[in-house]
Amino acid sequence: MIAEALLYAATLPLTGKPHRKFIRYSVNLWSRAGRCAKDWAGHEEMSRDAIRAAAAGLRQKRTAVVLGSGLLRDVPIEELARSFDTVVLIDLVHLASVRLWLTAKGYRNIRLIERDLSGYDELAAGGEPEPLGFLRSVPYLDFVVSANLLSQIGRGVKRRHEADAGRMPEDTVERLIGAHLDGLSGLACRHCLVTDISYAVIDRNGKTHEEADLLHGVSPPPAKAAWTWPVAPLGEESRDYRIEHRVVAAW
Repeated sequence: MIAEALLYAATLPLTGKPHRKFIRYSVNLWSRAGRCAKDWAGHEEMSRDAIRAAAAGLRQKRTAVVLGSGLLRDVPIEELARSFDTVVLIDLVHLASVRLWLTAKGYRNIRLIERDLSGYDELAAGGEPEPLGFLRSVPYLDFVVSANLLSQIGRGVKRRHEADAGRMPEDTVERLIGAHLDGLSGLACRHCLVTDISYAVIDRNGKTHEEADLLHGVSPPPAKAAWTWPVAPLGEESRDYRIEHRVVAAW
């Protein structure tokens, strides 16, 4: 807990006030990623491989944008930084540990941006959400990655929607998940989507006790790769069950 507290304290002054409430979630993810490093290694490598495959053969490599850059464990950041003139990392929070690692590597072509990519506030204001519309103004954009972000948008929007009961459209979660996918498909440049689409709670005997669709009925594009991510192996949340997510990649 000491490491988590120190990381939180170091990240707080580096984060804009509107996004500071999300630091705790990022620190918790950092902590779990450390505990589950061995179990998550396959998922992280598959994610990196999908992004590499999506970027392969690009004629121009000027600007790349990573949506949901997070801990950078599932992003081939060294190759992107080496291949592209500019790499823009966008997320609600950039932990101090990530910033320090990037600084230590000496990258001069990486930019960090804090941004809510959900589109929730736009929809709440009565507009038609275009959460990725800002990408149209990014100069020389050649590649965009949505990196294990979409289901996180769904979970965050669901929490906000429940808190704002009666004040938002009933289909808010579905609309904003769909808006993210529409934003990607409407890009003029090459793009890659990596997202978990469902989860299952499985006991020691292999029996599934619970399943859920993380995209709330919205269909992702046809997958070029798919795998299982052991998000919570036995012992992480319980000695009696594990949680597995199904992940797809499309480009």
